[in-house]
Amino acid sequence: MATGLVLRDIHQPAAPGWWPPAPGWWLLATVVLVLAAAWLWWRRRVRRRRLRLQALFDATVATAPTPAAQVGAISELLRRAARDRDPRTATLADAEWIGFLRHDDAGAALAPASLDLLRDGGYRREVAAGAVEQLRGEARALFLAWSLRR
Repeated sequence: MATGLVLRDIHQPAAPGWWPPAPGWWLLATVVLVLAAAWLWWRRRVRRRRLRLQALFDATVATAPTPAAQVGAISELLRRAARDRDPRTATLADAEWIGFLRHDDAGAALAPASLDLLRDGGYRREVAAGAVEQLRGEARALFLAWSLRR
């Protein structure tokens, strides 16, 4: 009874190719790209804000004609940043203000010599330029920490 028909094994279809990906992969890629773009936009915004604040601080202090006036400008900038951060600081007087600066949690602390200079440096006739530069560096870090935190 041989009819001449030869039976062959069942052939499996070819494996699917890797391209184009399934819709879930397209969705995942879109979500990842959107998140990456949002993160880059946010980092750029923070960086530009930091640069604007640094330029504001430096320009304000640089326009002061004397070292004593520079100390006054630094004090004004710190008070403005502190007031934006916590409105209760607007009413702080000398010792309370220095205490606030000493015990703040911003992570950028002022040295005791800088605190003394900040307290009464604006009223001195002569202020050492080196002390003002030290205060300027410390106060700039504190100003940026307060301004960028809100």
